[in-house]
Amino acid sequence: MLSVRTVLRQLLFTRKILTTEQISIGLSHAFSQSLNRTQESAKVVEEIEGVDGQDTPSKPRRLQIDPETSIRYMESQAYDDAYGKNLVWKHYRRNFKGQYQPRTRKTCIRGGEISTGSPCPICRDEYLIVNFKNIRLLEQFISPYTGELMPTKRTGVCQKQQKNLRVEIAKAQDSGYIQTTIPFREYNYQEYYDMIGQKQDNT
Repeated sequence: MLSVRTVLRQLLFTRKILTTEQISIGLSHAFSQSLNRTQESAKVVEEIEGVDGQDTPSKPRRLQIDPETSIRYMESQAYDDAYGKNLVWKHYRRNFKGQYQPRTRKTCIRGGEISTGSPCPICRDEYLIVNFKNIRLLEQFISPYTGELMPTKRTGVCQKQQKNLRVEIAKAQDSGYIQTTIPFREYNYQEYYDMIGQKQDNT
């Protein structure tokens, strides 16, 4: 079977003088052969993917885990064997080019499947569910010094999970699951008093 490129090459380098009708016949024959090959390839793909157009997923779908199961997982022996006493993001290292770490990706899961080779610490473990009742998981992303959510450059979580953490931590604080500490600040008003005294003297 000749392709369109082959027919054009033969028509270009041939020594015969061909009419317009002969050229159109040759091109139409090549186009019909290319269309037949495309249809045959589509049939083969349909047979591989499944019968009656039912596609078979290339990768297994992620399990839909409820928050209660995730909480039990955080307290199970399986979690201790996987992470021990370390935080879930402590040993995470993202592959990137260059010297400086870029901004984390928008999301690691698309269409119910992991779409990257190095998913973030939360997306890589399907049993880690961000929920305001999962206190043990949320506290790992809260700074012990400021009480605020740690930045993504330190934890490595994707932007979607970072947004979920911010929302769920606020819900946990409003519900009383996580204690909110308001920092106490002391101010020295002596400089202010001195400034007011100077203004009064000038007037």
